Amino acid sequence: MLTPVRIFSKTFFISRINIRTQRLVTIIAVVLFIVKLVAWWLTDSVSILTDALESTVNVVAGMISLYSVIVAAKPRDKNHPYGHGKAEFVSAAVEGSLIFVAGSVIIFEAVRTYFHPRKIDSLDSGIILVSITAVINFIVGTYTMRTGYKNNSLALIASGKHLRTDTFSTLGIVAGLLLIYFTGWLWVDSVVAISFAVLILITGAKIIRRSLAGIMDESDAKLLAQLVEKVNANRNENWIDLHKLRIIKFGSILHVDCHLTVPWYLTVREAHAEVDRFSEFVKKEFGESVELFIHSDGCENFSCSICLKQDCQVRQHDFVKRLHWTIEMVSDDSKHSLKT
Repeated sequence: MLTPVRIFSKTFFISRINIRTQRLVTIIAVVLFIVKLVAWWLTDSVSILTDALESTVNVVAGMISLYSVIVAAKPRDKNHPYGHGKAEFVSAAVEGSLIFVAGSVIIFEAVRTYFHPRKIDSLDSGIILVSITAVINFIVGTYTMRTGYKNNSLALIASGKHLRTDTFSTLGIVAGLLLIYFTGWLWVDSVVAISFAVLILITGAKIIRRSLAGIMDESDAKLLAQLVEKVNANRNENWIDLHKLRIIKFGSILHVDCHLTVPWYLTVREAHAEVDRFSEFVKKEFGESVELFIHSDGCENFSCSICLKQDCQVRQHDFVKRLHWTIEMVSDDSKHSLKT
């Protein structure tokens, strides 16, 4: 079992990777923003302006995310016993809000341009420049998302998704510009801009929703389901029951607490060994950046009917049925029986 010092060292290493990744994202966002501004200056296309405005959000959001990742990497202290990981939720909320505002501004400008079309110049150069930014955004976005999922960083996941969305919207804009290039239909510029502005609004709303869920400590049903499924498949006979299971995510660290029912006659040392065994199993499945707070409970008479232990010398009732734990069951505040 890893000591707190080794857990902190591993967490610190992961945090450094997150910071380096987010710094790369921020630098690239600035460069691509400049490229898109040049493309807009050459063409005066509202579609490219749409892309440039979203890149403005990329730059600001990247800086905010970089700051949040640095803050989240700070070790716990007296005033923050669970660490500083929630800074990432705040960062994601700000980024989602900025994306939402940018989408609204783009729609306004696109509608205005639809009724008052403007001549578009140097389309070929604009298409080439914007296409290059799409390729770079896709590569960086994919790398950032993978790093975020690997290290449980909401800020990196949000940045990666934003960059990937930016890639697809840019490709759609390029398609619209190509249509204008070959047909001369200037109204397509505004329609394309409005279409992808709606996509931007949806993306911003999803990021805001997820960040607020983290700030409010909303249960992660998917993660909880994975844990319950794995425990069901690898249950030890001394793990008679499981309840009051909670999972909270702060930055890259998962905090898990639960009540584990074990045979009542185990000594303190034996009960603690079962707790350690359960902890090691969870860390093996979900990584070492997990903190577990497990309370051991002694079994009751009604536990006999669901107890898998075969050599129990003090069994009061016959074994009847193995309970298949569900999210609802393990989240309950009380021990279970066949009547549960």
